Amino acid sequence: MILRDPVHGLVSFESDEERIIERLIDTPEVQRLRRIRQLGVTSYAFPGAEHTRFSHAIGAAFVMKRLLARLRQIEVELPVAQRITSECARDALAAALLHDVGHGPLSHLFEDAIPGGVHHEAWTARVVSDPCTGVHAILAAYDPQMPARVADLVHGKHPLPFLAKAVSGAFDVDRCDYLLRDAHATGVRYGNYDLDWLLRSLRFTPSPNGEPPSLAIDGAKGLPAIEAFMLARLFMFQQVYLHKATRSTEWMIRTILRYASKLIASGEALPNVPRAIECAARGQEVQLLDYLELDDGVLWGMLHAWESHPNRTLADLCGRVRKRSLFKTIELFGESASEGGRHGAHARAREIAVSRGFDADLYVGLDLATVTPFADEGDEPLLVVYQKGPARPLHEVSFLLGRLRDQLLTRARLVVTPEIREEVVRAVGL
Repeated sequence: MILRDPVHGLVSFESDEERIIERLIDTPEVQRLRRIRQLGVTSYAFPGAEHTRFSHAIGAAFVMKRLLARLRQIEVELPVAQRITSECARDALAAALLHDVGHGPLSHLFEDAIPGGVHHEAWTARVVSDPCTGVHAILAAYDPQMPARVADLVHGKHPLPFLAKAVSGAFDVDRCDYLLRDAHATGVRYGNYDLDWLLRSLRFTPSPNGEPPSLAIDGAKGLPAIEAFMLARLFMFQQVYLHKATRSTEWMIRTILRYASKLIASGEALPNVPRAIECAARGQEVQLLDYLELDDGVLWGMLHAWESHPNRTLADLCGRVRKRSLFKTIELFGESASEGGRHGAHARAREIAVSRGFDADLYVGLDLATVTPFADEGDEPLLVVYQKGPARPLHEVSFLLGRLRDQLLTRARLVVTPEIREEVVRAVGL
């Protein structure tokens, strides 16, 4: 199979090991990813951000193909038992393609908007493991144990630690693709880094005790490349993923879904509600096949139907989102952004909303976004090797990443209906 990709150019999966990609792509569960945008509602801020989880899945699988090729170039120094077999390669390619197959609609916001929401990685494991899915049938046809191995890889578990980290780690094929793809689609340049040089700089750590080695970076050649990779993630969060319009839209949709769930739980009849959302709202177990019926189009169709509902609040919120009449954000800095300061500002904003006749739970919010761009991975940090001396953790040899290590990026914002924005700004002294 040969494809053209705007990020990686010519993408091919042609070897015996790689043919599993072509077979998995044709399953209903992977095709569903065509109907889920990679960045959810980010197109409200960056009009080009219309790419899908499907294109990202293929990109991640292609990066895994390139990574496996590099690892096989350097594995001659490893014992035979620690080298990459065809089975390992096939498992890794499948895990890279399928790592997001359990994703819900509208990116990550869906996971905590519905009562009892389950993380997408848990749904991915169910898709891979459940005999009713096309994905499971393909994997099990190769080997009855393959679904379990792929599910473990998605969760970062494998007898070869370097392979597990390649699927789920600080430097994995998921991040390698989405940074480049999201930067390309949004039109920014903050996510660009040198993938070619980074892959070429990969090494194995010495393993004197016979244990499987870890993946490492050549300190003489690859340090600037891995620094650029980590900084790209920081800059993409600052400029794209935490953009105020995106966060406002996400807050509004999350609020709508939570409000609607309460209405459903109380017996209110709402149109166009998928069975998965109805079951979750009522506290019932969501079946896998019902969950897989959810995608962006289904969710937008539901919100559209609610615009004409007799519940004026629900109709108003849905109409605002669809028309991009978004709530305003008020960024909090300094003392106002501290835990006490932001909760005090939120309380004052709620008081103003109530005085103006708005439901404070639905028309005022506190959006607290946090991310750790470069986290210490505990006992298995990303290591740097030199020609002489022991392997060292990345934060010990990089001035930049030593400063960035375990730092929490926090953006605190009030989210308020436009009608009260100016009054809130004056009240909180901003």
